[in-house]
Amino acid sequence: MIRFRAFLTAASLFSLAACNLAPANIRPTAPVPPALPQGASYPALGAGDTAVDELGWHDFFTDARLQSVIAQALANNRDLRIAVANVAQARALYRVERAGLLPTIGASADATVSRGQSTSGFSTGGSGTINTSGTNQNYGLNVGISAFEIDLFGRQRNLSRAAFEEWLASEEGRKSAQIAIVSETATAWLTYAATADALSVARETLASQQQSLKVNQRRESLGIGTGLDVAQAQTQVDSALAAVADYTTDLAQAKNALDLLVGAPVTADLLPPTLGAGDQTLVALPVGVDSAVLLRRPDVLAAEHRLRAANADIGAARAAFFPTISLTGLLGFASNALGSLFSNGLRWNAGAGVSQTIFDGGARSGNLAYSEASRDVAVATYEKAIQTAFREVADALARRGTIDAKLAAQQSLADNTAKAARISQSRYTGGIAGYLEPLDAQRTAYAARQALVSARLTRATNMVDLYRTLGGGLKP
Repeated sequence: MIRFRAFLTAASLFSLAACNLAPANIRPTAPVPPALPQGASYPALGAGDTAVDELGWHDFFTDARLQSVIAQALANNRDLRIAVANVAQARALYRVERAGLLPTIGASADATVSRGQSTSGFSTGGSGTINTSGTNQNYGLNVGISAFEIDLFGRQRNLSRAAFEEWLASEEGRKSAQIAIVSETATAWLTYAATADALSVARETLASQQQSLKVNQRRESLGIGTGLDVAQAQTQVDSALAAVADYTTDLAQAKNALDLLVGAPVTADLLPPTLGAGDQTLVALPVGVDSAVLLRRPDVLAAEHRLRAANADIGAARAAFFPTISLTGLLGFASNALGSLFSNGLRWNAGAGVSQTIFDGGARSGNLAYSEASRDVAVATYEKAIQTAFREVADALARRGTIDAKLAAQQSLADNTAKAARISQSRYTGGIAGYLEPLDAQRTAYAARQALVSARLTRATNMVDLYRTLGGGLKP
C-alpha cells in the first residue's frame, strides 16, 4: 500500500512540475483612441470613469410597464435560453477536459467456481487458485490506474485551459445576449408606443380631412365651391385612409415583434398607449472620456477569452511533438475463499511506458500551424470587437449630441405648421385664398407631426443604444 501511494504521489508531482509550451497571454493593445470622440456632434464628456455597466436596468428604465415587459423577456426569451444552454455545454466540456489531468481509477471483482484438478498459485494481477480435487473457488478484487499520462509538457493542462476559457467566453456571450434582449425589448416597446402615436396622428388627420370634404361638398352645393375643390379634398381623405391602414398594420407588426422578444403575448395593460415626450428612460448617463471602459463589454471579454483559449491550443499542439509517458498500476487481493479475501496478502504491480511518434505525414505540424493561425484569427477578432464597440459608442454619442436640438426644431416646426394650417383654412373659409393653400398647409402640418413622433422615438432609442453600447443591462 505504501509503495502504491508513493506511485500516485510521484505521478502527481510529475504533473505539477510539467512545463507549459503555450505562448504567454498578453492582451493586445487596443486599436482605438484612448478617449471617446468629442466635438461639435458630441455631448461634452467628463473626465470620470464610465459606470453605465453598474447601472441596473430597473434604474435606467423608469416606466413600470416597460420594466415588467423586460423582466418577462429575460425569463422567457428563447435566444437567451439558448445562450444559457451554451454556457452549460461549455462548462460540461471543461469538466471533461479537466478530468484528463487526473488518473482514471477502475475497480473490478471476479469469482469463479470450477470442478476438477487445478494448480495453486498467484499471479501478479492479484488472482489466485488452490489445488483441490473437487470444486475450486477463486475470488479476486482489483483496483488500478489505466494508462495515466504524466503531463510533463502541458498538453492536458492546455487542453483543459482552452476548455476553461471557452466556458468563460460562453458566459460572456450569455451576458451579451442578456444586454441585447434588454435593449431590443425596450426598443420594440418604444417603437410600439411611437407607432401608436403615429396612428393617432393619422386618425386625427383623417377626421379633419373628412370634415374638410363635407365643407367642400356643401360649398359646391351652394354654388360657392367647385368640383375641383371637392376632388382635391377627396384625395386628402383617400390618402389619410391609406395612412391609417398602414399604421394599423405597423402597430400589429410592432406588437408581434414585441411578443417574439418577450417569448409570450404581452398583455394590453403592459402596452404603452403613447410615447409622449419619450421620457421612459433616464435623461442622462455617466459617460466619461476614457475608452478603456470598452474593455469591460461582454463581447470584448468573450473575444479575449477565446484568444487565451487559442494560446492554450498552441501549447497543446506543441506538446504533441514530445514523448508521451504513461503509467499503469494495479492493487488487488486474491483468495480461494470469499471470507479470507483480505487475509491472504496484498498483490500489486506498476508499470510505465514511453511512446513517441516517428512519422505522421506532417499531421502534428499541420495541427500546430492550424493552432497558430487560429490564434491570429482570435487576435484580429479581439481587435475588431474593440473597434466595433468604439464605433457603436461613438455613433450613439454623435446622435446624443444633436438629438435635443433636432427635437426642439421639430417641435417648433410642428407647432408652426399647425398654426399655418389653421390660418390657411381661415383664409379659405373667408374667401381670401383658394383651396390649394390650406391643402398644402395641411399636408405640411401632417408631415411635421409625424416627423416629431419619429424624432421622439429617435431620442428615446438613442438613450437605449448608449446604455447598451456601454455595457448596461446586466444588473436588475
